[in-house]
Amino acid sequence: MVKSVLKVKRAIASGVASGRGRSKAGVVDSEYVFTIGDLAHEFGVTLRTLRFYEDRGLIKPKRQGLTRLYSEASKARLKEIMKATQLGFTLTEIRALLGVDGSAKAAPALKLNKTQISEQLAHLESQKAEIETAITELKSMQKLAA
Repeated sequence: MVKSVLKVKRAIASGVASGRGRSKAGVVDSEYVFTIGDLAHEFGVTLRTLRFYEDRGLIKPKRQGLTRLYSEASKARLKEIMKATQLGFTLTEIRALLGVDGSAKAAPALKLNKTQISEQLAHLESQKAEIETAITELKSMQKLAA
């Protein structure tokens, strides 16, 4: 990641990102220093996943030609998206929780009230019970098959 950050910083300084063209103003905001590859690697997701999140309005990178550039705030927002995903929220719910903007300027922290937490816990507990039932059933089938 350090190499790509340095590459992007050099591109920003020269007004060119990844050799793919110049920005309209000739200069890119220097706070945008992460590439899509940097974030994909750091969060263990695919480039396609990040593009999908962008299409859904969850994140909004700055564009320099064809290159997507992300700021620290974008990275923090993505961290919250990943956390919410791990907690079992749908992308629609995550978008509502984080704000519909998708820009890094929106507050990136998840704001869950007691009701949302209780509902999500109940949902996950229900899924857990279904999984445990399926595991028990499969184990008994496994014993019969042996």
